[in-house]
Amino acid sequence: MKKILAIFAMTAAIGAAAAAADLPSAQISGKEAQATELDPGEHRRVQGIASQLRCLVCQNQSIADSDADLAVDLRKQVIEQINAGRTDKEIIDYMVERYGDFVLYNPPFKASTIILWLGPVVIFLGAAVAFYINVRRRKSTVAASERTLTPDEKRRAEELLKGGKAN
Repeated sequence: MKKILAIFAMTAAIGAAAAAADLPSAQISGKEAQATELDPGEHRRVQGIASQLRCLVCQNQSIADSDADLAVDLRKQVIEQINAGRTDKEIIDYMVERYGDFVLYNPPFKASTIILWLGPVVIFLGAAVAFYINVRRRKSTVAASERTLTPDEKRRAEELLKGGKAN
């Protein structure tokens, strides 16, 4: 929520600076998202949709957080889709159709994405089984190598513990 408010405040500040300088919003350059002609409700909608879509260049950021050229283009596509009157679901479905399930931060559970959902669980269970086997193997190795002390070895150990010299 804080990120959305910060982005909204930054967009409003850029728009105000452009209006104060009598420059149209299109003349403000840079990789950052340009001020839009959207009302605050539509702006929140753009940010909501953009936060659900993964930047295909960065892969660890949403297109709302990324400054990559592709992310800027994808945000523009979202704005165009909103202006065309499409619903959030239609916009996300369009992006999935065009870029695949990987574009979603939360891909659906289906046959093509099962590795994304079950992979971490399988790796964790495999590591737990390997750890258990390793611990059991070490215990059996230690148990097999243990032997009891002879009476002479016990006597020498007691003398050493008392501070005496062993023969």
